[in-house]
Amino acid sequence: MSITNEKKQELIKSYGLKEGDTGSPEVQVAILTTRINNLIGHFNAHHKDKHSRVGLMKMVGRRRHLLDYLKAKDEKRYQEIIKKLDIRK
Repeated sequence: MSITNEKKQELIKSYGLKEGDTGSPEVQVAILTTRINNLIGHFNAHHKDKHSRVGLMKMVGRRRHLLDYLKAKDEKRYQEIIKKLDIRK
């Protein structure tokens, strides 16, 4: 359900704006997307796990808020992160 430190560092390196950048919206969205995808896989096996589903909905809401912020600040960066993570269909 959670991601390893190695995976998190890899995401920070690939989506960060500079070295050690953990606060930019791109990095936060990438980490949340990875966690969301892991939870979706968990629900395929455990469809009655309602408590984890609440956590999933909170993560999706937090990611939506970050994406809205990024879209308002810089449309180009928003489009790039959407394309890289393949979020919108």
